[in-house]
Amino acid sequence: MSAAALLLWAWTPFGRLAVPALYEALATRGFTAEGLWLNLGFWRAARSIEEACPALALRLAEAAGMGPQDEVLDVGFGFAEQDMLWMERIGPRRITGLNITPLHVRVGRERVRRRGLADRIELLEGSATAMPLPDACCDVVTALECAFHFDTREAFFAEAFRVLRPGGRIALADIIRAPGGGPAARLSWAAMANRFGVPRANAVTRAEYAAQLAAAGFAEVAVAPIGAEVFPGWHAALREDRALRARLPRALRAPAAVLARLDAARVYAGLDYVLATARKPG
Repeated sequence: MSAAALLLWAWTPFGRLAVPALYEALATRGFTAEGLWLNLGFWRAARSIEEACPALALRLAEAAGMGPQDEVLDVGFGFAEQDMLWMERIGPRRITGLNITPLHVRVGRERVRRRGLADRIELLEGSATAMPLPDACCDVVTALECAFHFDTREAFFAEAFRVLRPGGRIALADIIRAPGGGPAARLSWAAMANRFGVPRANAVTRAEYAAQLAAAGFAEVAVAPIGAEVFPGWHAALREDRALRARLPRALRAPAAVLARLDAARVYAGLDYVLATARKPG
């Protein structure tokens, strides 16, 4: 993608890009100075984006009950930062990553190889809704801030159920539509959905999200809101951390600075950040 096309996307309120094109445009830039993290962070105890991004990955692993005995499937792995962190901190038996963006797969494989983890982390190119994996092949499925992209999230739930062994768990850190309405909420959701390629079918609330997991066959479904520990910290970092904005592609720096000056309550009025977990019966 050209710089001009990325600039047009950044400044057009309802510009839309295909998901692989969006992440290819971001290239090998992450939000952090160390590593290539691409999530908004978990800010309960974090004081910087460097702390918040891995904190969110660890919170997701905790929610999944990830342990040394597990074979993990991480869908939408970004540059594999969380996979390397999980392997070094938790030590699951094996992690398989799945990502639709070729750049992420190429760069992720090289980074895993350099870290000496290629024998325990395998990164594959493929779709979350048509996984190139056999039935009942893993114990845990994770999706860290990416399932809103999947076309559709319901199809992903069905695939996750298929590849999990009986008793296996799914855990997601995800962005969905906030309950309620009003002009600010509708504008907030529409802008996010259009900019980041969210299919119309994924515009669900917490109750609908839980119902979709249950309809896929999952039990022990929980969908917990954690937006208060994500959005304010991210917005403050975007406003105050010039180094964070400088790490963005050049075309996005000025729009990010403008966004950071807006009232956070209005910017995220239509968004609900959730931590969702469920178990496959068995």
